[in-house]
Amino acid sequence: MLGIALLGSGRMAHVYGPKINAHPMLDLVTIFNPNLESAQRAASQYGGQASSDLEVVLADPRVDAVVIATPTTTHLEYIQACAKAGKPIYCEKPLDQSLERTQACLTTLEEHPVPFMLGFNRRFDPDVAQLQAAVRNNEIGALTFLMSWSREPAPPPIEYVKRSGGYFVDASIHDIDLICWITGERPVEVFAAGSCLFDPAIGENGDVDATMTTLKMPSGCLAHINNSRSCAYGFDQRLEAFGRDGMLQTSNHRDNNLIRWDATATQAKQPLKHFFLERYDASFYFALDEFYQAVSEGRQPSSTQHDGKLALEVALACERSRREGRAISL
Repeated sequence: MLGIALLGSGRMAHVYGPKINAHPMLDLVTIFNPNLESAQRAASQYGGQASSDLEVVLADPRVDAVVIATPTTTHLEYIQACAKAGKPIYCEKPLDQSLERTQACLTTLEEHPVPFMLGFNRRFDPDVAQLQAAVRNNEIGALTFLMSWSREPAPPPIEYVKRSGGYFVDASIHDIDLICWITGERPVEVFAAGSCLFDPAIGENGDVDATMTTLKMPSGCLAHINNSRSCAYGFDQRLEAFGRDGMLQTSNHRDNNLIRWDATATQAKQPLKHFFLERYDASFYFALDEFYQAVSEGRQPSSTQHDGKLALEVALACERSRREGRAISL
């Protein structure tokens, strides 16, 4: 049994709290937040004790590992504290919004090596994992095109946009990580374009809400990412891998996939899953299970701080490409 300290009691902590409780080998010992009242509310829902003192949390012998589900701007501080305390770390993505602070995270983890996992949860969605395995097993031959559609149902509040780090760093980074993970390659060139088509306030703050990105991989494979902050029919999440010998696709998820044929319609399905909390619900559990397995086996997890740095480097290059209107070499 692995005793867990959950750092944070906001939105993502409410994602991880139930998943920790659902895992038979994880025990939620403590929920930490500098705001003790917030930690107490979360603890009343998910169990464990509440604390506003990180030193006390990390000194607790019952705490074997930590899950960091706090705002991105706090990740460096908490990673440094947890690594120095010798605690294995699972951290919600991204490491940070700047390469300098991301490198500081990597330096800390080099100086204080502990198992570290970055929460790129979409890798652990069963459909995505099967596609990646099939590509890497050469089941469709040499990969030619890899395409990712990721469209959100509605723009987020403008206050969120202001602190998000930009659309590529906030959202496209998931697609970027999947492309690098599926291909096993690092892009050599990126070209990205963006527009503000749904929420004028996003454009007024210097960001975009619709983007198209092309990544060229060393093998010659071309990857395309199609992102949108708005989608009238729900949370549109698809992948397509096109190889010399075939093609693989993942489809959208619905609560009900029943197809009807009658006098008024030949096909009817319910709308898509509402947002990532519903669509990727299972992936968070499987990600925590990978973390548990890695810590138990004394190895590094499959999604590390180095994957986080790579995805951020590419995301920032995409933003630069959008602003400068040209391809950027990596």
